Amino acid sequence: MKDEYDFSKSKSASEIPHLAKLQSEGKSRITIMLDNDILDFYRDRAKFEGIGYQTLINATLREAVQAKPLDEEALRRILREELKTS
Repeated sequence: MKDEYDFSKSKSASEIPHLAKLQSEGKSRITIMLDNDILDFYRDRAKFEGIGYQTLINATLREAVQAKPLDEEALRRILREELKTS
C-alpha cells in the first residue's frame, strides 16, 4: 500500500452515469458485512428465481420494515394456541 493516495481527480457518484442513475432511483451504495451462509442462501435463491441476490435481500428487508406489528388481540390468540399445544 502507498503511504498516501491522490484523490484530486476523483469523481463523486453523481458524476458517474450508472451510479447517478441509481441515486436518482433512491438507491445508495454501502458496505455491509453479512454472514457467508446468508449470502449463499440469497445467491442460490436468486439464481433459481433469475434475479439478483441484492434485489432479494432488499425485498426481504422491505417486507420486514413494512410488516405490521402484532396487536394485543393477535398476540393473545397466538399465545393461547401455543399454550394449548404444549
